[in-house]
Amino acid sequence: MKNLYLSVVLLLLLGPVVVRAQEERSLGPVSRTYAITNATIIQGPGRKIDQATLVVTDGLISAVGKNVAIPPAATIIKGDSLYIYAGFIDGLSHTGVIKPKEENNRERVKDPGNPSPERAGITPQADVRYSLNPEERTIEELRGLGFTAANVVPYGGMLPGNSAIILLGAEKKADPLVLVSKAALYSELTGAERVYPATVIAVLAKWRELYRQASLAKGYETTYASNRSGLEHPESSRILEAFYPIIDKRQPVLFKAEKFLDAQRVLALQADLGFPLILGDVKEGWDAIAKIKSAGAKVFLSLDLPEEKKDDKKDDKGKKDDKAKTEEKAKADDKPKTSTPEEIAALEKRKAEFVALYEGQPAAFQKAGVVFGFSALSVKTKDIPANLRRMIKAGLTEDQALAALTTSPAQLLGLSDRLGSVDPGKMANLVISDKPYFNEKAKVRYVFVDGVPYKQDVTDKPKGDAGAKVLLEGTWTAIIDTPQGKNESKVTFKKDATGFTGSVSGNMIPQVIDLKSVTLDGTSLKYTYTIQIDAQTVTVEVNATVEGDTYKGTATAGNFGSFPVDAKRNPNR
Repeated sequence: MKNLYLSVVLLLLLGPVVVRAQEERSLGPVSRTYAITNATIIQGPGRKIDQATLVVTDGLISAVGKNVAIPPAATIIKGDSLYIYAGFIDGLSHTGVIKPKEENNRERVKDPGNPSPERAGITPQADVRYSLNPEERTIEELRGLGFTAANVVPYGGMLPGNSAIILLGAEKKADPLVLVSKAALYSELTGAERVYPATVIAVLAKWRELYRQASLAKGYETTYASNRSGLEHPESSRILEAFYPIIDKRQPVLFKAEKFLDAQRVLALQADLGFPLILGDVKEGWDAIAKIKSAGAKVFLSLDLPEEKKDDKKDDKGKKDDKAKTEEKAKADDKPKTSTPEEIAALEKRKAEFVALYEGQPAAFQKAGVVFGFSALSVKTKDIPANLRRMIKAGLTEDQALAALTTSPAQLLGLSDRLGSVDPGKMANLVISDKPYFNEKAKVRYVFVDGVPYKQDVTDKPKGDAGAKVLLEGTWTAIIDTPQGKNESKVTFKKDATGFTGSVSGNMIPQVIDLKSVTLDGTSLKYTYTIQIDAQTVTVEVNATVEGDTYKGTATAGNFGSFPVDAKRNPNR
């Protein structure tokens, strides 16, 4: 994709076209050079340059600062009033990972004390790369918030397998997403269902057993390799061999440890066996800070927070509205009937104190001098910006929050030479917002992943209504807003007995191409079209919301990025 032509990019966004040999038109090479001018660049926590220019060349940051020379081939993005940060790094999640189907009717194991490794949740040899779906929606959702890389793990039980650090771009294949394979061996204190190890204690015992078996097996292999004469050859075991990099301290174990007791148990296991440790998705770790620091364990704190206590909703006359009264009555019905007002007040106070501990956890780790990043494993993506602001309100400074999203996870994951700051030579993973990122009204305008820009649709989209009546038939004029400028195309929709069909063409392109997979669900419109260039198929996918005689959404053209689409119905429909 990186070697396609600039004219192809422009024509894709104007409308599809088939390039014929007899045209013999000259196509210039794509410029993978971008210059963002007159922006506020936050190179890292505490490092800001006002009215500066950033140049991206072939996926790397090539220049940052004032009075920077702009290459002639650069696509210029005017950065007036924009703020540029290093792309955020998620330390632990299932982003882009296919979740296996749950087996509701599992056959009963004949010997529950000795099940197969797969049934026991023991697959440390597994690799998350084989479970990646590059079109999984969580990639786009997390990228839309400014995350450009993530340490992703497979689903499973006690030992699901190896994690990988992936780039959150819009690739069609999984391999191009992978930045680092086998970044860590992922583990949970999750017992198997109705077989050994079914309890947390059993999981810890099994962990010790496997680790020590692997140590013995590795030692025997070393002895056998030095002198094979007279020795029985070692048996191959993919499960035990998966522990070899852990034993050699070449790979860390990434343990999910949400609660204090989880962290305490994992720290005790690590102290016993001595493997390099990362604690992930920590939610209640404030009481374990001293032990974590003493153990030298790396930490990714959960971005998930308990729900905030909302103020009573009142109408204009100061009275609670009917909905608030209903909610209050339901809560009252749930409380023990014997509770006194004093007991209820004490309970609410304890809940508020607990929420405050959650919100203040990052500040507590910061105060103790423990470097940490953030994990998106259990948080709803839409809650992340608000939760970050709650943490800042609870004592974390904006610079410290930025560090936990950029420089700290880069350090913890061994990526500091490539990611985490806006410096020449680093990968062009960037998030660009129209206000300082932690401002409640800030919106992400662009995200760069490996030098590829993704322009974000910042309009407030109405949610699709499955029962809405929408008239789609007719011809529409669609404007696609790209870094190269606004491009116009004509889109026509027709309806028959089986559904919708359509076509698209650009005002500068005489050829017409049929649309594929046109669907209208309530007000949610989707359609695609493809173009064939030098035996390579590029698919443009449009997702939009129809409202009256307009539809708005995004057009995604492979790894060229996503761009806003704004269409209006032609009057002579």
